[in-house]
Amino acid sequence: MREFVITTDNNSDLPMEYYEKNNVGVISLTYTLDGKTYDMYTALPSHEFYDTMRNGSMPTTAQVNPADAREVFEPYLKKGMDILHIAFSSGLSGSYNSSRIAAEELSEEYPDAKIVVIDSLAASLGQGLLVHKAVQMKEKGKRLDEIADWLEKYKCNLCHIFTVDDLFHLYRGGRVSKMTAVFGTMVNIKPVLHVNNEGKLINIDKVRGRKKSLNDLVNKMEQKIGSYRDKNDIIFISHGDCLDDAKYVAKQVEERFGYKEFLFNDVGATIGAHSGPGTVALFFLGEER
Repeated sequence: MREFVITTDNNSDLPMEYYEKNNVGVISLTYTLDGKTYDMYTALPSHEFYDTMRNGSMPTTAQVNPADAREVFEPYLKKGMDILHIAFSSGLSGSYNSSRIAAEELSEEYPDAKIVVIDSLAASLGQGLLVHKAVQMKEKGKRLDEIADWLEKYKCNLCHIFTVDDLFHLYRGGRVSKMTAVFGTMVNIKPVLHVNNEGKLINIDKVRGRKKSLNDLVNKMEQKIGSYRDKNDIIFISHGDCLDDAKYVAKQVEERFGYKEFLFNDVGATIGAHSGPGTVALFFLGEER
């Protein structure tokens, strides 16, 4: 049986040491801020990135292109390895399609190789949690096809629930109207959103006040988790430079559900450019998104 590697893109928002420890290959999306372009290796520290947004700078992001994907894939193929790639949601980026194009081109050049590209329909640590599940299965000796089948079957059970602190970042990204942003800010409305089965960001609730919005993430988890309550061994939480708020949510999750294992990390620039500082996102397996 041929050896295979799991790859993803850095929008999965896992810590750099996670990729290194688990030999996960990563395609780097880039962002441009104040005229300078950054990738995952040159990116600003998270606090500095979000502070520039607080001070009025607006980053722009770029998707993976086929050449980027090819650059990551081909060295593994030259070693005789197969590839399982878990890509950023096609509902939010063209990165999946670029990775698929690169895989098709390389399959012609390396006909003995297997390159499977999964549209995660996920973002941030939701995508990261799917990568983590794939890594766990690989460690248990599962074959590439078995893992790919599991991902396709269960990816829409990967729940994303998040809230943002500043509606104007959603307005700039076209997620809410200017009127909603202005009025919502005046009355301290905080939206609660999720990623749906098409991999798109959808507003599902609005509450008044920051603490209520954080509590609502856990309430939504209660509604969605169903029979998966005993099937989560770890809960992922990402945040836009607000670790204390992320830990507050984790505490509520632990008290209500009994989970003790959590992975925290920053919301990366690709999503953070649109959600802004103060974002808190909760990821787990549940009955439905």
